[in-house]
Amino acid sequence: MEIWLSPGSERIRAGSQLMNLGTIRPAGLLYWHEFALPMESDGSVYSWRSQSAVTEVGRSGRGIDEVPSSLGGLRDVSQQLVAHYMGSSDGSTPPIEGERLKEVDMRYADKMFAHLLEMGSPKLSTERPPTERIVGCCRDFAVCFVAMARHKGISARVRVGYATYFKPGWYVDHVIAEAWDSAARRWRPVESEISDAFVASVNFDPLDVPSDRFLTGPRAWIAARSGQLDPERFLVSPDLQIPYTRGWLSLRHHIVQDLAALNKAEMLVWDQWGILDEDEPLLHAEMLDQLAREIAQPNCSVRQLSAWSQREGLRVPSRVTSYSPAYPSPLKVDVTPVLEGMLKS
Repeated sequence: MEIWLSPGSERIRAGSQLMNLGTIRPAGLLYWHEFALPMESDGSVYSWRSQSAVTEVGRSGRGIDEVPSSLGGLRDVSQQLVAHYMGSSDGSTPPIEGERLKEVDMRYADKMFAHLLEMGSPKLSTERPPTERIVGCCRDFAVCFVAMARHKGISARVRVGYATYFKPGWYVDHVIAEAWDSAARRWRPVESEISDAFVASVNFDPLDVPSDRFLTGPRAWIAARSGQLDPERFLVSPDLQIPYTRGWLSLRHHIVQDLAALNKAEMLVWDQWGILDEDEPLLHAEMLDQLAREIAQPNCSVRQLSAWSQREGLRVPSRVTSYSPAYPSPLKVDVTPVLEGMLKS
């Protein structure tokens, strides 16, 4: 979970008019990823085996070589690398304050791993106290997991969406990873953050998160637009009333961010660009409906994803606006290096 602030605290969320999307079936809506559908005869999954500009590990590769190569082993390590700036999901560590909070803007994995190896144990697989972890959020757990998986030759990617296991009855914004299961020929959603104790309390396999426990951005958008789920149930926190952290504005943010992540532009969760800077969340609803239908499918091709990533209003520009919790005012950030590592059709 994380807080991401957007411009203009006086902004009012637009009306949540719903539209009938036609042929969507409720069962298919929530359980798409359970179908073992091949992606272009599995060939395109290799596109997520290579590192992006964000997940490139640099000189830290030797340290990752010593990390277990199984998904379970990688998850065990990823849990030890990040201290959530809002405090851990199980309440075992408090929120981060002061100068270290600026670590939440550590965008690139090579810097994350270098910092980890400098300030703590020279072995990434060693259990780390919170003081020897980088300060970040769920996005950083997922980026570290995906970076290590790709370094091990595993096709993996970051997904932006909503989890149902933090606050019952609510869809809380969250970021997880996916890893390709070549035997089952499908993507496995991997929960790279929550502790084993928390997993036990929510009772599911963190290496194969059930599709009703985590909804990706496009699946959440479809669920809200079809009327199956109330858009007001999607948010950062039920207690947080900032318009850009809930409802349609949040849903729009997550589908655009998820598109970027699928294209190997794993952005900070508080980055905004293009249509995300607009006040009216349903202004481009028809375009986002089409986007959601296409990229929610487990067999969406690299060509489709790449084409969508170049659409006006969705394309990640060289400079984005970042509403970091470490600073009182928004930042303009040059993300040119990110663009160089995106998917190519």
